[in-house]
Amino acid sequence: MILLLTAGQVSDYLGADAVLPALPNAEVLIADKGYDSDGLRKAFAERGIKPCIPGRANRKEPIVYDTKLYKSRNLIERLFGRLKDWRRIATRYDRCAHTFYSAICIAATVIFWL
Repeated sequence: MILLLTAGQVSDYLGADAVLPALPNAEVLIADKGYDSDGLRKAFAERGIKPCIPGRANRKEPIVYDTKLYKSRNLIERLFGRLKDWRRIATRYDRCAHTFYSAICIAATVIFWL
């Protein structure tokens, strides 16, 4: 599991650059428009990963992606929604990354068992 915590004002694709070397082998990577950058797309292609990322609205040429596969991203969004029901996680009370990660693990365990 890869855990990346960045400041709230850091763009998604800058945070993704930090995680890119640790990504496991995969055929497809599904992400939202926040990860739409030519540099990231090129880095994924070099690793043999096909990006399923819709293009931003300000792109000159539209990006072709698998819309049916992109809809499966909803499962992950619902997972984060369930985690954010926990106030401690949604507001990030914990300042240390390991304590925050522990709170996520506890919440995920309780959600799994309910």
